[in-house]
Amino acid sequence: MSIEIKAPSFPESVADGTIATWHKQPGEACTRDDLIVDIETDKVVMEVVAPADGSLSEILVAEGGTVLSNEVIARFIAGEAATTTPVSSETQADDADLSDVSGPAVRKLLHENNLDGSQVTGTGKGGRLLKEDVLNYLKSPTPDAPVSPPAPAVPTLAVPRLAEVAAPVQTMVAASTGPEHRTSRRVPMTRLRSTIAKRLVSAQNEAAMLTTYNEVDMSPIMALRNQYKAQFEKAHNGTRLGFMSFFVKAAAEALKRYPAVNASLDGNDMVYHAYQDVSVAVSTDRGLVVPVLRDVEAMTLADIEKGIVELANKAKEGKLTLEQMQGGTFTITNGGIFGSLLSTPILNPPQTAILGMHKIQDRPVAENGQVVIRPMMYLALSYDHRMIDGKEAVQFLVTIKELLQDPARILLEI
Repeated sequence: MSIEIKAPSFPESVADGTIATWHKQPGEACTRDDLIVDIETDKVVMEVVAPADGSLSEILVAEGGTVLSNEVIARFIAGEAATTTPVSSETQADDADLSDVSGPAVRKLLHENNLDGSQVTGTGKGGRLLKEDVLNYLKSPTPDAPVSPPAPAVPTLAVPRLAEVAAPVQTMVAASTGPEHRTSRRVPMTRLRSTIAKRLVSAQNEAAMLTTYNEVDMSPIMALRNQYKAQFEKAHNGTRLGFMSFFVKAAAEALKRYPAVNASLDGNDMVYHAYQDVSVAVSTDRGLVVPVLRDVEAMTLADIEKGIVELANKAKEGKLTLEQMQGGTFTITNGGIFGSLLSTPILNPPQTAILGMHKIQDRPVAENGQVVIRPMMYLALSYDHRMIDGKEAVQFLVTIKELLQDPARILLEI
């Protein structure tokens, strides 16, 4: 039975997607729920799985192709694996003789490098040529490999999987003069990184962005954490007590007191939210993403820690859903985990403010007329001056500082 494989239904905020990687090729057997293809959108990577046991019979959109919501991208035969491999829609006439031994990505790679498929030994099922076979051949050319036109031998690098969307293979190109180690590599932006770039540039161009700074003595939080972390982990089934949960709770309390910091701009309207959904920046191989913790004002420290770990793991695995990425009212980013001492975070539109955490560092401070050493952290609050006055921004940041330096106030909401 033939089944149409379609792209997922994209929400209204996502216009289209890009075929990132075909994990199965025509004729290759797969079982129900096996991953067939990754589709990358501006925000997340969506996975399409096999609807039943069987195999792909035809790929209609090659890697790098753009697809719309619910567009048919392949055909699937339920039952035993297909014995022949029909030609993909992207196959060119001049390499049609390879259609029974290689997939569209391999044929494109051979064509780009002026290679004959018979020169490369296939290691796939039934002697099928795999992309890795061609890459390995390019890395270690044989004596029989074409030598015209002459060129210096250069290594070929396989770029990361998600960077292969627009270029299945990238080669290191030696400079026309000078030693071979002076090389460059050109890799197209992924859709996600391109979207991040556009949003950040837009935030700087459109918002009246200003940043205010302060510092917080982390001694009380560190003492509390050291005193109770073992009991906390035991009581909450292995959940560890970190610093982020204190910052999220402090931010939630401060947001209640300063509603403008928890608001967003929609055209000429200022939208005030009666809830606190905090976006937490997570760094991944694909770029920075900001999944959202919902209703943090009602969450315990343990709930927050569990939620952050869950979202961070999904982000690194590319498993975040669009719902988990949308709707935050305030953002927290922690550059301190990478050693940043001070930075100016950029707004996450349409939000009007973002809090930047930094590295905890022992510094001399004045306390009761004496110079003492304390574990200090610089805090940075970037805000949209169109929505938030400087007085509110400064008072908001001071409130977070006071709550962190006296954690009991977080629990007492004072």
